[in-house]
Amino acid sequence: MSRDLSVLSGYPQNLISQVETLIEQNKLEFYLKEGYPERHNVRTDKALFSYVQEIQKTYLKKAGPIHKVLYDDRIESVHSALGLHSFVSRQQGNKLKSKNEIRISSLFKNAPAPFLHMIVVHELAHLKEKDHNKDFYRLCHHMEPDYSQLEFDLRLYMINAGI
Repeated sequence: MSRDLSVLSGYPQNLISQVETLIEQNKLEFYLKEGYPERHNVRTDKALFSYVQEIQKTYLKKAGPIHKVLYDDRIESVHSALGLHSFVSRQQGNKLKSKNEIRISSLFKNAPAPFLHMIVVHELAHLKEKDHNKDFYRLCHHMEPDYSQLEFDLRLYMINAGI
């Protein structure tokens, strides 16, 4: 079975070769289960909202409030993303109201707990940094010290799941 490794573009060839070897030997799933045996229990939108709020309270106390957090079935297919942070502006009378929203792909309702945490950290970092720049990744590493490894392993998870 051929797997799409395009999510690894930008990584060194020696890492990609190691992943190809894991796939050829049918050991990728074992690697992931060994490293990430626990699935999270954040299954509902309400639980996800609370989960995100707790992380925000811990690391981003001064960031603006988040008004909506939910799992979204359409994210992966429409936006080719794992999660989205939206800054929604609405006019109410003569006032302009803005709200922050975070949507996480429903594909991650049953994912290992560290992967959900990494995605949430990524979307929360967009509250302070809109672009994927050095400050953005510095903030991600502040909230999740293993951010880079989790991001790589999440890509492996996606490859293994055929996402």
